[in-house]
Amino acid sequence: MKTMVETAFEASILQITINRPEKKNALTADMYLALTDALRMAEANPAVRVILIHGAGGNFTAGNDLADFLEHPPDSEDAPVFRFLECFATLEKPFIAAIEGVAVGVGTTILLHCDLVYAAADAKFLLPFANLGLTPEAACSLLLPQRVGHVRAAEMLLLGEPFTAQTALDCGLVNAILPNEKVLEHALERCRKLAAQPAASIRLSKQLLKRSQQSMIAETMKREGEIFKQRLHSPEAKEAFSAFLEKRRPDFSRFD
Repeated sequence: MKTMVETAFEASILQITINRPEKKNALTADMYLALTDALRMAEANPAVRVILIHGAGGNFTAGNDLADFLEHPPDSEDAPVFRFLECFATLEKPFIAAIEGVAVGVGTTILLHCDLVYAAADAKFLLPFANLGLTPEAACSLLLPQRVGHVRAAEMLLLGEPFTAQTALDCGLVNAILPNEKVLEHALERCRKLAAQPAASIRLSKQLLKRSQQSMIAETMKREGEIFKQRLHSPEAKEAFSAFLEKRRPDFSRFD
């Protein structure tokens, strides 16, 4: 049976691969659990100095697998997706992402918690929460406007339209754009350089960079989670999910 989250350890770098290319690496509840386990293992293992995440088959992730999402809705604080969000938001070790193809939903919000992000020229980003009758996650309602400014954050979150790697670079969501065939190797080269640095200095520097916002991030994620769980049962969300499964445009005109 194929493993949909793969890990490989070499030269102090733990490489996590989202490996479901036939579904553009869409994430299931079981995959969130596997990702969380991989991150916790990396944090606990002193031999791991840097964590790298990327997707197999030319895409980062299409976000939640909606069929699995509807079968296993995150309706409690202990849901796999919320455990994953909390875990990656509190990582002490440097966390690097290499992005190719689509980065939808959590595939984009995760970048706000990464330390370095490298994108392929073909990368496309999307925050579709409002389109699905839902609301932001992963403290992106706090971190995104801080990073890109209020009007751009509003455009990304309220209109839910895809944006390019160049826009992500201009907004400060990614460090650099690379040719598709070079993005992973470039990210690995950055990881190797980080791994050669004094490990304690890197961890403490990251801690200091994030120190002023940690409590606010935790508070925002908790509030976002509460509203997100409420919205899962809203008429708008039910209409959005039904329209997706029936392959039609949703009609929100009946709802206030």
